[in-house]
Amino acid sequence: MADVVTDFSAPMTSGQTFQLSGRPARYTVLFFYPKDNTPGCTTENVAFRDLYPQFQAAGTEIYGISRDSLRSHEGFRAKLGLPFELISDPEEKVCEQFGVMKMKQMYGKTVRGIERSTFVIDATGQLVKEWRGVKVAGHVDEVLEFVTRQA
Repeated sequence: MADVVTDFSAPMTSGQTFQLSGRPARYTVLFFYPKDNTPGCTTENVAFRDLYPQFQAAGTEIYGISRDSLRSHEGFRAKLGLPFELISDPEEKVCEQFGVMKMKQMYGKTVRGIERSTFVIDATGQLVKEWRGVKVAGHVDEVLEFVTRQA
């Protein structure tokens, strides 16, 4: 795999801007999810929240990304007590870069949306692992196991 991820920046919660280059963490986890305040996305964010200390111990930073607005993200983050920042990508620039926009079936209709996906990038900007079409159950444990195995 070992593709170099093209540097990008995007607005994120806490009034900050995410910049891929210069991340001091050993690993950066970017997890793309469809929408704030929906059951699967809430479950996934809570799972990352609950294991956050273990990710930190493995030298790993976590960032959630969706097309929601910063205002939506701030409310979602506060409601769930998330210790990590959420990146807002309403113009789908980051989503397109990672190829996560897909046609999906939702309530019998075909809609264009984010395919739940997770990417692990090392400190040199190399993509070291990716999961696409993620099912929430057990996924965060799998990501944690991967980064701790690399440590």
